[in-house]
Order: sequence, then structure tokens, then C-alpha cells
Amino acid sequence: MSPLRLLADAAGAPRLLGARPRGAAAPVRVPPVSLSGAGGTAPAPDRPPVRARLRAWAELLRVSALFTVPGDALAGAAATGLRPGRGTALAVGASLCLYEAGMALNDWADREEDAVDRPHRPIPSGRIAPGAALAAAGTLTAAGLALAARAGRPALAVASGLAATVWAYDLRLKHTRLGPAAMASARTLDLLLGATATAARTGAPAPSARTAPAAGTAPVLASPAVPARTAAPATPAAPAVVSPPPVSARPSAARTPAAALPAALVLGAHTYAVTAVSRHEAQGGSTAAPLAALAGVAGLGAAVLHGRPGGGAPPGAPGRLLLPAFAASYLRTSAVPLLHAALNPSPPLTQRAVGGGIRAMIPLQAALAARAGAPLAGLAVMGLVPLARALSRKVSPT
Repeated sequence: MSPLRLLADAAGAPRLLGARPRGAAAPVRVPPVSLSGAGGTAPAPDRPPVRARLRAWAELLRVSALFTVPGDALAGAAATGLRPGRGTALAVGASLCLYEAGMALNDWADREEDAVDRPHRPIPSGRIAPGAALAAAGTLTAAGLALAARAGRPALAVASGLAATVWAYDLRLKHTRLGPAAMASARTLDLLLGATATAARTGAPAPSARTAPAAGTAPVLASPAVPARTAAPATPAAPAVVSPPPVSARPSAARTPAAALPAALVLGAHTYAVTAVSRHEAQGGSTAAPLAALAGVAGLGAAVLHGRPGGGAPPGAPGRLLLPAFAASYLRTSAVPLLHAALNPSPPLTQRAVGGGIRAMIPLQAALAARAGAPLAGLAVMGLVPLARALSRKVSPT
């Protein structure tokens, strides 16, 4: 035996190469501990827990901004003078899917830029794979178009234009001069989608031009009111008496989707202003964009209060009472952060102005609904404000 072996055994030291000294007990193997408490092995260290994955997807999809979407369809339905129905619900579902598709596609297209400016975003931080984000964008787009198709061909046509605008903005137009206009077009089409789907699903059928034939006579047409010939000419048939169609069945300009175009343009103009400011949220430094957006917001608030952007019935007493409150909430939510960003165009204040502009779409939609004679729809939309505010504290809408 070598002197090194004698010294190691004498001192009770373990073997350097891991061999057991003679007579020593075998080491006790400790089973792996399960972090979930259900037995088995612990998850791989590179696989985040479920809660972390859900948070990453919530950040990617900007779930706090989702509450700004249902009001588009409700304001569009109000502008047509019709009550929300099944078509409105389908439009809301389609809008939500297409909006989330745009969020996922936006981060996929900006993954290299975000790796420099915002490395904490889900894709550059490695929490979500780029392929998964692109697949989610495609799946959500298909789901949105499928829901719109259930509301009828006109709704599908508007939704197809909306989807094409979203993809063109994220992949091509975002960093060009047409970027704000493309985003404004998307919001305009979204409100028109609600109007189109509502009108397609709740439109009254046209009244029949024929009346029931009398016994022994030929069918009588309602329009000419001429007696029909019978087998006995001595007893002519009495002229047909046709009652006028009910008021709900009469065609009206307020019952066409085109009646929602003024309200859609108001929402699109607000979106244009917010998008123009968002182009500077990463670096800041722009005073002109917040000032221009502030002037635009003030003009839109005045237009909603004193004009009539949209069809539907004139606002009654409830609408006249709620409209100033909704307009004041819109101005307060959007104008105050824009003023701060204009005074100090730092990235944090610019991002806060963009977030305020996104949340301000909710009271703007409520004001448009109340202006069109649907105060209950406006109240329903305003009910989303506290939810959007609470969730925006956890997940940024930008």
C-alpha cells in the first residue's frame, strides 16, 4: 500500500476519486424533491412555471388594453339606431381576436428592435418563442374572421379589410409615414364592423307586396289597386286594402352601417393622434407630437359635445345628462398625460401619455353611444373603465 493511501485511511479522509474506503457504509441516495408537492421530479430549470408563462402571454397580448375593444361594436350599433344583438356579440368577439392578433404580430415584427430598446418584453427576454407569437397571430386572425363570417357576408368583408390593415401595419407600415393612418383605419373599420354586424343580424325583412287572394278571385297586387277579373263580371272584386308597414320595418338611413361612419371617423382621429405620440415612446424627446395630439383631443371632445357624429335617435334626457360626464372623462384621461408629456417629453411620460390615450377610447366610445341616443350602452361601456385601470397597473397597455 502506498504512503498516500495510508495517510488517507489514517485521517479518515474520503477517496479523491470517489471510491469508498474499505468497510465504509454506502452513501444514502436522497430522492429528488418535487416542487409541486405531488411527487416526481422537479421541473427543468429552463421551463418557467405556469404563472410566469401566463404573465408573459398577458404582456405580449396587452390584455389591459382589451377593454377598449368592446365599445367599438356597441358604439357602432348605437349609431345605426338598433339595439345590440347577436350580430353585435359576434362583432365584439371578432374584434377581440383581431386586436390580440395585432398585438402578437407587433411584438414578433419588432423582436430585434425590442432586444435593444425594450429587452424586458416577452420575446427578447426569451419567455415566449418568436414562432409561438407568430402562430398565435395567425390563429387569432382566423378565429376573428370565422366569428365575423357568422354575422354575414358584409361583416366578413369589413373584418377582412380590418385584418389586412392590421397585418399591413405590423409588417410594413408601422415605421413609415402611413403608420398612424393605418392604425386609425383599423379602429375606424372596427366600429364599422359592429355597425355592419348589428344591421345584418337585426334588420327587419321587407314587407310582402302580395295580399291573400279572396275566394274565387285572382291574387290582387297591393300597388295598382285594380279590381281583378272573375268568372262573373257582374260582381267585381273589391280593391285590396293594404295597411302600411310598421315603423320598425320601414327602411331608414339610420339603420344602415353608413350611418356609423361619422362616429367611426371620430374614433379614428383619436387613434391617429395617439399613434403619432407612440412613435416616440421608446426614446422620447418629441414635444410637437404630444402638443398636436392635445389639440386634436380637445377638438374631438368639443365635436362630440356640440356636434352629432353618428346616426341613431337624438339623445334624450338621459343622454343629455350623461354625455357631458362621458366627454369630461375622455378629456381628463387623455389630455392630462399628453400635457405632461409635452412639458417633459421623457420616455416614461410619453409612454404614460400613450397609455392614457388608449384608455381614453372607452369614455369616447361611451360618449358616442350616448350622443346617438343609447345612454344604456354608454353606461355599459363606462363600466369597463375601472377594470382597464386596475389591470393596467399590472400589465402595461403599451
